[in-house]
Amino acid sequence: MTPTERTLARLPAHLRRYVVGQEYAAYTPRDQAVWRHILCRLRNHLSDKAHAVYLEGLEATGISVERIPSLDEMNERLARLGWAAVAVRGFIPPAVFTELQSMGVLAIAADIRTHEHIQYTPAPDIVHESAGHAPIIANARYAEYLRRCGIVGFKSIATLEDQAVFEAIRHLSVVKEDPTSSPEAIEHAQARLEAASQSRRYVSESTQASRLYWWTAEYGLVGTLEQPRLYGAGLLSSIGEAEHCLTPAVKRVPLSLSCVTTDYDITRMQPQLFVARDFEHLFQVLEEFEATLSWKRGGDHGLNEALRARTVNHLVLSDGREISGRVAELLPGTRPVAEGLSTALVSLAGPVMRSQDGKAQGTPWQGPTLVAFGEGTLPEQGPFQLELASGLRLEGFAGGGNEVLRLRGAMNGQALELPTVARLFLASGLPSVAGGPADPGAWDRWFGEMDSFTEGEGEAQARARKAEALSPALAALYEEVRALRESGQFRPDRLETLVRAAARYPDEWLLKAELEELRRLPTQEAFVA
Repeated sequence: MTPTERTLARLPAHLRRYVVGQEYAAYTPRDQAVWRHILCRLRNHLSDKAHAVYLEGLEATGISVERIPSLDEMNERLARLGWAAVAVRGFIPPAVFTELQSMGVLAIAADIRTHEHIQYTPAPDIVHESAGHAPIIANARYAEYLRRCGIVGFKSIATLEDQAVFEAIRHLSVVKEDPTSSPEAIEHAQARLEAASQSRRYVSESTQASRLYWWTAEYGLVGTLEQPRLYGAGLLSSIGEAEHCLTPAVKRVPLSLSCVTTDYDITRMQPQLFVARDFEHLFQVLEEFEATLSWKRGGDHGLNEALRARTVNHLVLSDGREISGRVAELLPGTRPVAEGLSTALVSLAGPVMRSQDGKAQGTPWQGPTLVAFGEGTLPEQGPFQLELASGLRLEGFAGGGNEVLRLRGAMNGQALELPTVARLFLASGLPSVAGGPADPGAWDRWFGEMDSFTEGEGEAQARARKAEALSPALAALYEEVRALRESGQFRPDRLETLVRAAARYPDEWLLKAELEELRRLPTQEAFVA
């Protein structure tokens, strides 16, 4: 097995379906020139501006200036650091990205930006994901921060509106990278993103987690306010951002928890950046943020967060059972049940799945599901009556497997309208409410068709049009320039012939830049008589 195949083999099926082959042979000669141009400029610019681990990290993770990295070669190097990488297409769902990262796996967009967007691209590409994220992983403490960020993002609660924003961002990136997109199509995609963003009812936990990640792992500076170093992948992989971020045009502020309340715009360079004192400072802010989240707080806070999110999340009961579903209704009790928990009864909408330690038990069901809080025992079978400290009274017949029949209930003597047939769970407390289903793999096996994510016709068309935009004759010129540079064995008259041939393509500034570089080489290095 190749190093990449070994990485895939250890991924659960619900993550493998987002992974694609790198298809290294599909990179065009111009793609290779784009990579080399960016990496040469970045390496020269960042040698004294990036975090000290940057240059050694390029070597440690198998990233060279001369050509687009092979994932197999990267995985051989990353394995020594306890990490791995897989190829994906463009934007993938945040829950997938963060789960992979929590496992120490980088999701690397296999495509590369066009030469028109060489300075900056809002779409994920192999420059950003490999040359940006991978080198700093060579610092073990920072690598652990990335992994912890993945866990936090994965467990944060997202909303329906977050999903709409993700889809709009994904669509905009596809349209902008398609060389045949009309101004009207780009305008519509931008308007769609704006409308989706304005649809947000509130700033969710997931959005806050993404902001923390953005202002640290993507666009973070480290050191002093006066002389910071770059470590964020967005800065390390963008010529424009790398040159812009240390100018007076960018405001620099000390990193604090306020970063999770600071929004960002992926379509433009950032006007403000946060500066961490050192990598330990990152952990301090991350831990402050963790303490605010439902998966840490549980109780009423977590239930209310899940209720307003209107998405599938999971309740972790006091005995370790996990109930995944959509919180649909909360019934407050007249007295607290436990510290931070005064909710007496929770109603979840189907489908609902039970699990323990992240492993599904049995099959999901679509019917009504209730979770009651308080001290008591629900029998496996037979009639029951429960009088709970919250003021809730329940009675009915337990049919087995948490099924209850002939269910009736009251709160302080007032009858409640409850389903007569339901699944009922009883717990003395609720230590955690976390984002998504507790067993994503089992949920995907049951409902993957409903939540399916495919590459999409737009992304495939964008790549095809990008390839079509490079004529065979132009590709051959790029290829010969590359071959000449790598061999160093060519005559000056041949170089001038290539310069004249390139003149037939007045818009190909990158080809001209490659030729000018060869012209500037000392004669003894560049030419062989």
